[in-house]
Amino acid sequence: MSAALNAGFQRPVFDAQSVFRCVMMAMARPGTVRELQVAVDPPGDMASAAAALALAMCDFESPVWLDDALSADPAVHDWLRFHTGAPIVSDPRKASFAFVANAAQLLPLDCFALGSANYPDRSTTVVIGVDWLDREGDWRLAGPGVDGEDRFAAGPLPPDFLAQLSDNHGLFPRGVDIVFAQGDRIAALPRSTIVGK
Repeated sequence: MSAALNAGFQRPVFDAQSVFRCVMMAMARPGTVRELQVAVDPPGDMASAAAALALAMCDFESPVWLDDALSADPAVHDWLRFHTGAPIVSDPRKASFAFVANAAQLLPLDCFALGSANYPDRSTTVVIGVDWLDREGDWRLAGPGVDGEDRFAAGPLPPDFLAQLSDNHGLFPRGVDIVFAQGDRIAALPRSTIVGK
């Protein structure tokens, strides 16, 4: 274990509830950028918002997969195990949550758990650290939670990311859900969202 662990939530119950509400609102309104109202000292290269999400959503029953940048850092492993009890897995198909600090290392979305026809909820929520979130971006969003059509973008991301999102939506009700984390802000694209240019 690392010599000193970064702190978790200052007020665990209230902070977890606040983050959970923020994530649910982001999922209900795809592409809406939300600022978390909690202070978290994240380990390693993990964005503050991604760390807060881990604290609020992960536990001993929710396996976590980490990209190479996070996986190589013992401080991230120790922090997640201590604060959440979540097992860290090497197979992304076994993960309830995946944390990606470097979007260039993002695996294809179909490498994660996609759920099944009977249990579409048994899929991975992929939390991707990005450098920017743009509410007026060049992606066009449609579907549940979007009033007509909306705009959004995040980045940097792999060049084929929009095609992957389209394929992911085609699996609905199966597929992964995406949460972007930038500093203490998040935005979500659930699998039900149609994304194009």
